[in-house]
Amino acid sequence: MQGPSPSSARPAFPADGAAARRRSATAWGFLAPALLLIGLSVLIPAAMALVMSFTRSGLDVGEPLQWVGLANIRRLLADPMFFKVLGTTLLYLVGVVPPVVLGSLVLAVLVNRQLPGIHWFRAAFYTPVLVSIVVAAIAFRWLYAETGLINGWLSALARDGWLAGLLGGSFQPIGFLTNPALALPSVMLVTLWKGLGYYMVIFVAGLQGIPQDLYEAAELDGSEGWRKHCDITLPLLRPYITLVAVISAIAATKVFEEVYLMTQGGPAESTKTLVYYVYDQAFAELEISYACTVGLALFVIVLLLSLVRFAFAGDKGFT
Repeated sequence: MQGPSPSSARPAFPADGAAARRRSATAWGFLAPALLLIGLSVLIPAAMALVMSFTRSGLDVGEPLQWVGLANIRRLLADPMFFKVLGTTLLYLVGVVPPVVLGSLVLAVLVNRQLPGIHWFRAAFYTPVLVSIVVAAIAFRWLYAETGLINGWLSALARDGWLAGLLGGSFQPIGFLTNPALALPSVMLVTLWKGLGYYMVIFVAGLQGIPQDLYEAAELDGSEGWRKHCDITLPLLRPYITLVAVISAIAATKVFEEVYLMTQGGPAESTKTLVYYVYDQAFAELEISYACTVGLALFVIVLLLSLVRFAFAGDKGFT
């Protein structure tokens, strides 16, 4: 019996190498527009900013850059304002991240229940995320005003309510955005209000991945109420807690809109953060090269936070 001819034994499809190259070319073709956009809007400006960190620019943007080496970095390390805004940024981080992590986790546990109408509560808590930060900042600025809603409400309570006995009927409006001791916490509250719903959704996704059998077994062992969440929920949500903590820390480090729209770094520079300092040096002082150097320091801080996130997450976290 004669075997099949060589021509009939050939596969009907292209060779594996050619098919792989075609699939690769197709994938790169779809990715090319996004990569081009990222390159033009992110990578190339970032590279230019890195180069400008080692130069000195004049007031005229058309002037050629002067190479100064590490002079801007030495200036940065000797700049007391840089360390002041760095301290304010770290204070902002410490004041925002723990309440965001704890508050969003508590909200996620509360809304992760099979109760009638629970979807409405989830939507209500998530609604601030959909509000533009510009709208939120302007609304809170009106609320914080000395003639705003909060001071009006406190004035009414001092006149006719339970505060009348404490204040004797006299009430001085509180300068939430004009008092250096209150301005930064007041701006933090806006960031907290905006972020709780977003991080709540992340925790809800993690909670829905925990088998219900574990909670039932814990109840049989006598673990009830909030104790079962300490025994089961917190250990199993560790990757999510790490993720939320690092993402919120990076967001708090890069805060700008709230500060710009509500206080513009005041009063007495008590709310000036790193990103606002970059903006101030670049567009108010026209120190473009030095602003790039401050931005480089901010990049290093964000990079360190990202490395901390990967170090703590490991194989058990998100890759």
